[in-house]
Amino acid sequence: MSSAKSDFEKALEFGRPPNIVKLFPNSRALLVSGKVIDRAMLGKGNAMTIAANGRNEFVIRGALMAAQRANAAIMIEIAKSEGGKNAYCAVNYWNIARLVDSVCNELAITVPVAVHADHYGIKGGKDLEEAKIEIPTMIDAGITSIAIDASHLPDDENLLANIAINPFFPKWCGYETEVGEIKGKQGLSTVEEALFLIQGLNAHDIFPDWIALNNGTTHGIEASDAGIQVDLTRDIHNALAKYRVSGAQHGTSGNSSERLRRIAQETHTTKANVATALQMITWGVKVNEYGNAFLDEKGDFVKVSGQGVTDELWDEIVSYGKSRNLKAGDYKKLNLPFENKLLSLPREIRDRMCKGVENFVFELLTNVFNAADTAPIAVDAILKAGSYDLGSKTARIEDPGKWTEELIKQNASKIKVAEGPKGNFDD
Repeated sequence: MSSAKSDFEKALEFGRPPNIVKLFPNSRALLVSGKVIDRAMLGKGNAMTIAANGRNEFVIRGALMAAQRANAAIMIEIAKSEGGKNAYCAVNYWNIARLVDSVCNELAITVPVAVHADHYGIKGGKDLEEAKIEIPTMIDAGITSIAIDASHLPDDENLLANIAINPFFPKWCGYETEVGEIKGKQGLSTVEEALFLIQGLNAHDIFPDWIALNNGTTHGIEASDAGIQVDLTRDIHNALAKYRVSGAQHGTSGNSSERLRRIAQETHTTKANVATALQMITWGVKVNEYGNAFLDEKGDFVKVSGQGVTDELWDEIVSYGKSRNLKAGDYKKLNLPFENKLLSLPREIRDRMCKGVENFVFELLTNVFNAADTAPIAVDAILKAGSYDLGSKTARIEDPGKWTEELIKQNASKIKVAEGPKGNFDD
């Protein structure tokens, strides 16, 4: 026990990135780069951890409690749609680190935690110029990992946007890139597309920790049982093996535990996003074992009495949603208008909201994702590096001369895009 405590103390001493040290100089929360979390999963092998979308404080508290209980390294994240400038949640890019740090100190959470900016969307030149200003403000506010999502764009523009924005966040920061994930309406990601993105980045000395794919899933409430295509994911990851980029799995809500186990066991995935399921659990909406919400014959959610928010508040939420003609998938937009009413609920209600999340996340971490006891592996990675900066997993392999802007545009025009299932690929 004393040795473990000593390792934790050392990790606290030099394992927190500079932005975290500046913001929280007296903190005992081990907020780390996303790279640390990735290395912990790789260190255990066939393991991935949850990246919990903290749409409200109850999700954040419950997920951190589950991680501590499982002794697992974890990520807490918020996406641009959830917590950007036009957010539908009170938790945002600029306050999420403060919330995570505060909860960790309050609850004596000692497992390593990365604070991830998910789906930072870049859909064109205007977004790119705004990102050059906005992303540094997010780092200043405590973000330790970021997903650059230019997958709305054609393949050449996606690659060029990733190259252009890379200098605007620190090298120690966890970095995720995306191919075809949002562009999923045009079809599933292909090996060719993924190689094009990762090889082009490699030629420019840019080495992502993760790549997210459109591998057959949808965000939000799953409309079909097609789900994540494990074989496709495995094939793409194997093709990228020498570039040592891990997988980031989006849209896990609605997929069976067996399918998610296969993702952990058969692919190189180390990060799995869970958003909608956790929000539903805090509200007390009935979900199946996959985290997919039940809808009754009228298409309405089924509220479980004695779970989540009070029945009275739930009736108010439903009435508010119906008055604005919100479909089930749009109830996520009610996070912001009801934030203060959620926080003002009696302690026993707030506690059961957090406990519901804790139990669900604990089950994922221990019995599905194989992430239990990855916290010490993460700490060991920090100690071995002697720094908050674990560096890159690989080095440049590709010839920069073959990846000029002109050649990038020429070669992208030759890429064939596959046709795939329709779905809501926005988060």
